[in-house]
Amino acid sequence: MFNSKYNTLLTVLLIIAIIAIVILIGYFGYSVYNKYYINRSAEEVVSSFEDMVGNNPKPSEDNQDGNVLDENSVIGGVGEGNTIYSSATNNKLTYKGYNVVGIISIPSINVEYPILEKVTTNSIKVGVAYLSGAKINKPGNTIIQGHNYRNGLFFSNLYKLSIGDAIFVTDQEGTRIKYEVYKNFSAESTDTSFYNRDTEGKRELTLSTCTEDEALRTIILAREVEG
Repeated sequence: MFNSKYNTLLTVLLIIAIIAIVILIGYFGYSVYNKYYINRSAEEVVSSFEDMVGNNPKPSEDNQDGNVLDENSVIGGVGEGNTIYSSATNNKLTYKGYNVVGIISIPSINVEYPILEKVTTNSIKVGVAYLSGAKINKPGNTIIQGHNYRNGLFFSNLYKLSIGDAIFVTDQEGTRIKYEVYKNFSAESTDTSFYNRDTEGKRELTLSTCTEDEALRTIILAREVEG
């Protein structure tokens, strides 16, 4: 009788362990696939944006009837529901329902993502987004926010940046500005004191994401440099 109950208990525990392993494998597999899918989508957006600002400048007044893409002309796709649209007449690219206002590249942590027009729950699930401050690559402080998924996506590795690391931002006019990190610190989620700072007419960036434990935010300050 005792052996029968013991064997039954072992069988139940084994089944529970197998189910737990299957769930973990499924979760890990989904996480890997989702990361791959998001990065692939981001690469498509970046490529389309670079083609647009490089090959489709705003038409001059004496060339208003030039060959330009219609506002709903497809220039790239990343799967159903993810079609990228552009309007060459005003250099606009739309992704997931949001205008792409720039591209951010941080070579030292292998980051290259579209900058979407505003921070919302959905926008920072598919890219990083403009929060407030000066517009992209304009004089003043530009604040960009991204998620920390702890898997390398978006701003997950922002905390690894060191003083002097380069950040490149390309805007809708095709201008690519190089910035260098000059400060890396953590701040309370309610602390915005460093947002409104005097940049003396220069271009600066503030990058923001959650810390690994979500207790604070990782903040990166960078300023424009020659290069």
